[in-house]
Amino acid sequence: MPFDARSPGDSTHSLRPVAWWLLVVAGLIWVMVALGGATRLTGSGLSIMEWAPLRGILPPMSEAEWQRLYDLYRTIPQYQLVNAGFGIEGFKQIFWLEWIHRFWGRMLGFAYLLPFLWFWWRGAIPRSLLPRMGLLFVLGGAQGGIGWFMVASGFDDGSTAVSPYRLVAHLGMAFLLYGVIVWTAFGLLWPAATALPPAAEAKRGSIRRQVGWAFGLSVATMLAGGFVAGTKAGFTYNTFPLMDGALVPDGYGSMTPFWHNFTLNIGAVQFNHRLLATLTLLAAIGAGVSAAKRLPAGPVRFAVLGLLGAVLLQYALGVATLLLVVPVSLGTLHQGVAVLVLTMGLLALHRLRSPRHG
Repeated sequence: MPFDARSPGDSTHSLRPVAWWLLVVAGLIWVMVALGGATRLTGSGLSIMEWAPLRGILPPMSEAEWQRLYDLYRTIPQYQLVNAGFGIEGFKQIFWLEWIHRFWGRMLGFAYLLPFLWFWWRGAIPRSLLPRMGLLFVLGGAQGGIGWFMVASGFDDGSTAVSPYRLVAHLGMAFLLYGVIVWTAFGLLWPAATALPPAAEAKRGSIRRQVGWAFGLSVATMLAGGFVAGTKAGFTYNTFPLMDGALVPDGYGSMTPFWHNFTLNIGAVQFNHRLLATLTLLAAIGAGVSAAKRLPAGPVRFAVLGLLGAVLLQYALGVATLLLVVPVSLGTLHQGVAVLVLTMGLLALHRLRSPRHG
């Protein structure tokens, strides 16, 4: 995603406020991802059955409104099959978490749009970035629509959760928005590539390829984790490293057509997530060892070792979450730390850019 942040009249110093604003927006998306994990794990995501972009800014203001929303919720399978009889007080508990999740999304939109208009009016945003900035706002709005499209799938007959495919689409779009915003901010903060000594410079390309493999595998692992979440596969095979005594679970390829095994077969979905996570860890270790041996102390080596540290932490959290049968706290933390892995991967790739592309 290259661009020239050094258009006439610009300087790195003058672009820093724009970069820090983008990083604040990215931080808000990070919180949004964690909130999304919490709503999913608590079953709160289906508690609000209306998509009211404007009216929904305010929570229910009267007991009559609470009763109306509760009556709506009682019509869907999740209430009838999971939460029947938990009363309006129980409904309020799951409602508030989903309302906060949606409210955060609305505030995120304002946190992006209003400063963008201010910086644009001041001429602080490089012209080359304006199309990307506009597209990000459009995609952010579309993410709200994807979120509702996902939630609506949980209202179908016999369904007590949302469609795994729609969940992965929603999660993937969040990661895409976050990644583009963070990469853009990094480009504004560090428009030139970091200089390295000649011996380290000769290894820059090979280490960047190693980091690229680790980053690509980490993204694949995150998306596979979306199918684990969507199928609730984490609540089975709660042993490690074997899956109830087997390396590959029974019935791995039992579904037809075969590709359904990669998205709907609980054993296969969890195995694939474990396999991709392990490959990510091995790739990150390889990149970290290369960086420690071949790069001098400084921001470039720190970024690569930071990626390794984030992957190690995420792997350990994944194992703990599995063994403890997905407690809400650990499951939410696991989803949040996925964003840390994404961040460190982007930082390492950015810091390892070739000088001719800086």
